[in-house]
Formats: sequence, C-alpha cells, structure tokens
Amino acid sequence: MLNTYVDNGVVPGLISLVSRGDETHLQVHGRTAYDGPDLERDSLFRVSSFTKPITAAATMLLVDDLQLSLDAPAADVLPELANPVVLREPDGPVDDTVPAERAITVRDLLTFRLGLGESGNPGLRQAEEELGVRTFGPPIPRTDLEPDEWMRRLGTLPLQYQPGEHWLYATGSHLLGVLISRVSGQPLEEFLRERLFEPLGMRDTGFTAADPARLTTAYVGDDVLDTAAESQWLTPPSFPDAAGGLISTVDDFHAFTRMLESGDLLSREAVAEMTTDQLTPVQRAGSLDFLGPDTGWGYGVSVGDDGRYGWAGGLGTLWSTTADGTISILLTQRALWTWPEELFAEASAPAW
Repeated sequence: MLNTYVDNGVVPGLISLVSRGDETHLQVHGRTAYDGPDLERDSLFRVSSFTKPITAAATMLLVDDLQLSLDAPAADVLPELANPVVLREPDGPVDDTVPAERAITVRDLLTFRLGLGESGNPGLRQAEEELGVRTFGPPIPRTDLEPDEWMRRLGTLPLQYQPGEHWLYATGSHLLGVLISRVSGQPLEEFLRERLFEPLGMRDTGFTAADPARLTTAYVGDDVLDTAAESQWLTPPSFPDAAGGLISTVDDFHAFTRMLESGDLLSREAVAEMTTDQLTPVQRAGSLDFLGPDTGWGYGVSVGDDGRYGWAGGLGTLWSTTADGTISILLTQRALWTWPEELFAEASAPAW
C-alpha cells in the first residue's frame, strides 16, 4: 500500500518497519532522491521531531540519576528563566506584561506547559525572529548562536501564558537540550552518545551525518529543501537542536523505541511518566488542530486515548507504539505538511 506512493512519484523513497516482540517486518523502497541511488536500510534521514522523545528520555536519565527533580524550578539550571513575565493577554502587545504566578519547572519544559512555544501572537513571533530564537518549523537554516547566547536572548522574551496554563509546541525541547548539557557538564551530543546512543547501538544517530554518502535529500513537496551533497548536516551545529536536529536510521530509531518498551536504560517509572498524558482539557484547549481531539501529551510524545504513543517528524517521518507493544515506523524524505491527505491517513494507521 505505502509503496504505491513511491511508484507514483509522491515520495522518492520510504522505509517502513513494524515490530512486536522479537518479530520485525521491514520494507525499503525507492531512492535517496528522485534522481539519486537506491535507498538502503542504513540510509540517513533528517528525523526532525523524533528528536523530542530522545531529548525527553535523556532528561529522564538525569531524573533517574537524582541529578534533576521534575518539580524543581528550571531556573536552578537555566537562570535565564528566573523571574519571568507574562503577557497580560495572550494575544496582547509584548510590552504589556504581568509577573509570572509561579516558577517554570522541569516538568513544564517536558510537557510544553512553560508558557512559551509556537505562538499565534504576531508581536511575540516578530520578537522571536528579531532575536534569532524562533523555535518552530524546519530546523533549516541552523542558528549561528551558541547555547548560552541563545538562552540569554530567549530569556528576554515574555511568556505568552502563565506557567502550567497552556500547551504550546516545541520550545520546551530546545530548553531541555541546554539544561541537559549544563546538568551533565557535557556537550549535548556527547551526553546523548554516552548515555543513549552507544548503549542502544545507535551508531548513526547524531546532529551531523555519520556518512554523507548515505544521506537522503529532503523535499517540501516537489521542491528540494536540503540536498545530500550540500546539507547543513554535514558540519557540526553551533546550537544542537534538541527539538528537531537529529539524523538517524530506521534501525537506530527502532532501538530507541524498543528501549521504551523494554525498560532498559530508563526506569519503568520514567517511561510511564513519559508515555502518560500529562494534560488537562483546559491545558490542551486551543491545540486540538495540532494534537487532535483524542490525543494528549506526555514527555516528548503524543499520547492517545487508546494507549498509543509516538510522534511525527515534520520532514517526513511517523512513529507509533500501540498498547500491545506494536511499533510502527515510517521514514520518507517529503515534508509532512505537503503529503497528500490519503497518504497521511494511511501512514498514520499503526501496523499497516
């Protein structure tokens, strides 16, 4: 069914994987680009928002290590978030603010309830653009800012909502990347490699393409977004994007999803926290177009009313794990927002 979209030229290629327990079914079909070589099982994809659950899991490793407390103020590690101010009205001017009613916590960052994120407030979006700290959309082009300067600038912004009041996408993951680095005393990628990637055998996952020859080309519709030959992922970033910056393979990401099911590396309590809906109906209100009416949010993952959890990568990837442990992963090179509606509907069904 999915391969027909390759045969019809909708996507240049795809890799689909379904597993449960020790049984795995995998298909590799198409090319790395419309005019490229054949896609291979170990081809490299820009997995974009698949980065978010990896970042959340890394945060929970520090919680398991007792180096972080979920309900501690994030400003203990990120002083740039101390004493935040909040827009008097969510759609009001950026200079009309009130003090925050409470501190932003680590849990707020994980659940995207810190009060800052993808915003419909034009003034706030303009301020983010001017400061160079816009956090929504494809991670192209990268920022040239180093993490400390990025944090300093972001800390000058008002929050759109009071901490804990409302779910807003994405910015929490960027902040967690800086927090992980500061708590661990290591660059973010070094910590991820030491504590997650190497133990799980994720040898090809990182913020830089491990092998440029295996990198796919990314498209928005039929237009090239990022070519393999000139990709920004061929050089290390100044600011490791903990929300959408990782490159990975189907086997690497499968290893990560299996870890969440097996309880290896992370405690069972940590995985349960990650994969449990953390939102109230009020916090979810206004985000239904993004999350859907039957979907909430855990830590870095969406959580369905049917027990399914997972997420999508905007540059063309989907993942879900169902209540019975069936894992479905689909990797393509075409941005999700340009998929035909029927492809999105069919690919969103777990265990094709």
